[in-house]
Amino acid sequence: MSKNINGVIAAILAALFMGTMGIFSRKSGQGAETVAFFRLFFGAAFLFFFICISGRLGKILKKPKWNVVFSGVMLAGLIIFYTRAMNLTTLANAVMLLYLAPLAASIFAHFFLKERLNRISITLILLSLFGFAMMMEFRIDFSAGSDHLAGLVSGLFSMFCYATFIIINRTIDRQTDVFASSFYQMTAGAGCLLPFFLFSLPAGFDPQWFWLVGAGFFPGFLGILLAVIALKKLNATTFSTLAYLEPISVVMYGWFFFDEALSLLQIAGCLLILSSSIVKTRTMSA
Repeated sequence: MSKNINGVIAAILAALFMGTMGIFSRKSGQGAETVAFFRLFFGAAFLFFFICISGRLGKILKKPKWNVVFSGVMLAGLIIFYTRAMNLTTLANAVMLLYLAPLAASIFAHFFLKERLNRISITLILLSLFGFAMMMEFRIDFSAGSDHLAGLVSGLFSMFCYATFIIINRTIDRQTDVFASSFYQMTAGAGCLLPFFLFSLPAGFDPQWFWLVGAGFFPGFLGILLAVIALKKLNATTFSTLAYLEPISVVMYGWFFFDEALSLLQIAGCLLILSSSIVKTRTMSA
């Protein structure tokens, strides 16, 4: 019983820490390229330190396979587009678009992995799309400015990268050490973003190190560490359900820190998206 309770606590804390990405991104005042790069760079650095002190160094001395590296590339795309979306539109819009990814992954799997979509999957996809339309209050608000529209487009790209990340992760050997694969994914992602970071570096670059290091430590390292701990103590279905506290926390952070209140229609849309995604995730884990 205590093992399950500890696992539940770890899963909840992991979701809460991962949900802080929007706070660190906005508070840093930096561009998406800068925040995304340091989120992965410092995340990999903290994880490397943990691997060393926990006696797992031998695990990362093995050459990573192509799918681990490629999933790192998708992770980089996920984070940079997600960060851009959070900076340009509301946190709720950004995170709900991101969490359409499990349903989008089922569409990818239908075409590329020959996993046929059944009626339940199709229904869940349609419900989630309807939920997002509710979040948009059944209209695209161009009056909010071009940044808002660019944020929605960035959110769609983050969803695509996340869905691809999910599919590629399913091809990784289950015997691969999860800390090693996470380290190589973040390292590969940081390597991909380095040229974009350097190219976008302004002449008077004034890094807000507290927020940039925090982005790497809290959502980047601590969130992943607690998620791995939770996965060892809980079954996949329970963990995947608790993981959906992350988008809920993001919406709450948006309201608390940035005064981004939602209407009842938008809240209902959030719940519809999350419910559809949870059901889909549970059926995939079963």
